[in-house]
Amino acid sequence: MEAAFSELKSRLGKLTDLRRMEALLVWDMQVFMPPGGVPTRAAQLGTLEEIVHAHMVDDRFGELFEELEPYAASLAYDSDDASLIRVAQRDWERARRVPADLAVEFAKVAAESYEVWVTAREDSDFAPFRPWLERVVDLRRQYIECFAPYDDPYDVLLEDYEPGMRTSEIREIFAVLAPELQSLVAEQATEEEDPFLDGPFPIGAQEALSRELVEAMGATWDQFRLDPTVHPFEITFGLGDIRLTTRYSESELNSLFTAMHETGHGLYEWGVSKTLERTPLAAGVSATLHESQSRLWENVVGRSLPFWRWFYPRVQETFPGRLGDVSLEQFHRAVNRVRRSFVRVDADETSYGLHVILRFELEEELLSGRLAVADLPDAWNTRFEELMGIPVPNDAVGVLQDAHWSGGGFGYFPTYLLGTVLSIQIWERARAAIPGIDEQIERGEFGELHHWLRENIYSLGRKLTPAETIERVVGGPIDPQPYLAYLRDKFELFATV
Repeated sequence: MEAAFSELKSRLGKLTDLRRMEALLVWDMQVFMPPGGVPTRAAQLGTLEEIVHAHMVDDRFGELFEELEPYAASLAYDSDDASLIRVAQRDWERARRVPADLAVEFAKVAAESYEVWVTAREDSDFAPFRPWLERVVDLRRQYIECFAPYDDPYDVLLEDYEPGMRTSEIREIFAVLAPELQSLVAEQATEEEDPFLDGPFPIGAQEALSRELVEAMGATWDQFRLDPTVHPFEITFGLGDIRLTTRYSESELNSLFTAMHETGHGLYEWGVSKTLERTPLAAGVSATLHESQSRLWENVVGRSLPFWRWFYPRVQETFPGRLGDVSLEQFHRAVNRVRRSFVRVDADETSYGLHVILRFELEEELLSGRLAVADLPDAWNTRFEELMGIPVPNDAVGVLQDAHWSGGGFGYFPTYLLGTVLSIQIWERARAAIPGIDEQIERGEFGELHHWLRENIYSLGRKLTPAETIERVVGGPIDPQPYLAYLRDKFELFATV
């Protein structure tokens, strides 16, 4: 039994190494690689995916799982070893449903499609990207068929990001949120200008402030990096090698919130128990849990009044020409205003959910065949105006604004809103557990919050299912009501100021 488990860990360690090598190639492609490297990089990713897939589906895993079944049954359900066997077997069984040639082709097409998307977004022209997206959608449909029969095609892709959740559950949650968010946007959205937020804000100074925030939240530069890219993301090469990315614009300060968002992702990965390193458990358990952390640090902490009581003097000091005469109250209100805006990643907390619901609905229709890729821009523009009440001026801030579809990331978008909702439930538990948390934040002290999150969420990695993790942390399933109450309370606060 000991020999079998040792072999399993060795095989899984090598597989984890290979997956992280793939991640390294993707990170380099999106951060440093010149555009001319795309064809070669696509071939490299295809070759590596072929090797990874062969390791993942090896029959020897099945023999080891069968041999280790009595051992796993003798352990506590949430022990490291039992969890490793259970999760690895689930991943193996799922991988074996997918033909190697499909996995390899998808890896190549996703790499090539990304660079086409970058150029199309720069040119605000969907046409060159259309054939690539059609190919990506076709490959995703082929992938879905590997798991037939299924209740809903979207369930298959959702399982890759939020194991155990079904599309019907998302529809129920979003059915509660959509009318409430539309009503709140209609009630609270303003066209009032805050010209002091329009810059110029030199990029070097923004980067220095962003790095201060990353450090304050608990990250260390011997184990983190922060680099610019087109569409920000976080990626992990090891529990001591966390890569954050961001983007800067001299005309705005959204980079500060982006830094906090991506650091939230990074802290989650960094906080996984070191006993799980080089195993499939050494990662966040789901996209929703991941987004709950990025949104908690970005918004619940990062848009709060205690936070800006601490950090606003530093921002004023850095940009005295733009913010020197702007009061804390003015600035805090400005970064919390509800505005009808085009770009999801820059949206306020209230309208943000409508952006996500739009994408979820379009993804469902694309994958089911009810919407053709050729009709996607018109469908986007029509639905967006219905939801947000403003017409979309061009493709760059419309259908081309996110990178996810170029890489076939269908199924991820709903987790942004699910994670946002869950972040409030987690915050309520953290507040109850940490007396004086607001005062700590006002002093720029985040250690206790970080420790609580690490102990209760981060350290678990993938040992439990997403539903089990959520139940353990907040005592129940995802509930939209605390999030809606949080938004209403914030509006009442501003109404009394």
